[in-house]
Amino acid sequence: MHPYEMQRVMHQRHTDHLLALKRGSLYHAINQLQRARLIEPIETSREGRRPERTVYQITPDGDDELGLWMRELLSVPVQEPSQFTAALAFIRHLEPADALEQLELRAVSVEAGIAAMQAVERGISAYVDRVSVLELEYQRTLAEAELMWVRGLIADIRADRITWDIEKINADMIDK
Repeated sequence: MHPYEMQRVMHQRHTDHLLALKRGSLYHAINQLQRARLIEPIETSREGRRPERTVYQITPDGDDELGLWMRELLSVPVQEPSQFTAALAFIRHLEPADALEQLELRAVSVEAGIAAMQAVERGISAYVDRVSVLELEYQRTLAEAELMWVRGLIADIRADRITWDIEKINADMIDK
């Protein structure tokens, strides 16, 4: 494929937002892959006044590297940084009522995201097989687990099973 077609396919499959890949980043990645001899150009064409489009294919070395990379990514769990996890570590810096309000807003957003992912899955399932949307299914499953956990945390804060006193925390920090 040529880069524009790659980008179109990623958008069609909704993988573009999972990768947060911008057009310039894609061209940069393609240049790096070509320099490393993992892909090679096989054809260049031009239609009308449009820019030239170079079609690339994976090389045998690229295919080997892809296999190694995929095996590692699938088999080795990696702790990936999360802004939400960081926020939870410092949640006590908000009043419990404020934290509760923010968590409720998050639950609504996560719920909306799940609904959007389900709509995408339903919309494209007639055109592609399940293996083509595994990443979306995984993201939806993670979001569903997060929503369940956040709802449980909300319930615990509402029921005073978890609470904190921000004034005591601030006083303790001053004493130290």
